[in-house]
Amino acid sequence: MQRSKNDVWVGLFVLIGAVAILFLALQSANLLSLSFQTNYMVNAKFDNIGGLKPKAAVRSAGVVVGRVEKIVFDDKSFQARVTLALESRYAFPKDSSLKILTSGLLGEQYLGLEPGAGEKPLVAGDTISSTQSAMVLESLIGQFLYSKAAEGGTTDKAKQ
Repeated sequence: MQRSKNDVWVGLFVLIGAVAILFLALQSANLLSLSFQTNYMVNAKFDNIGGLKPKAAVRSAGVVVGRVEKIVFDDKSFQARVTLALESRYAFPKDSSLKILTSGLLGEQYLGLEPGAGEKPLVAGDTISSTQSAMVLESLIGQFLYSKAAEGGTTDKAKQ
């Protein structure tokens, strides 16, 4: 009888540990977000979203104020339309701007929300018009190499 009781407790402890590890894995992969705050949806259009994914954080001053709800391609403007779920407790002016930023050098991408100076707040359904697309590392390297090649060509001609 005592052995059976111990087996039940050990089994229960292992089950709780497995659930805790699963919870931490989903939380760290940004696949699970437990927020009991009400949200309001805001849209933004970007020329290039890089590697931005749904559920990515929306941060203002380093604080997570919302999440990316969905990303779709707008075939009329040929831009990516990003829908954000901002927490209702945070009110931002209508003239706020969005940037796609990266955590670290090659880390995950998130949206940086910079508040504007307007008096009217963003409300559900509004569109943020001031956006800055993602910096694509390959494009930056290409521009750097092209500019170095152009400099090398002009300095060689100047020497002759």
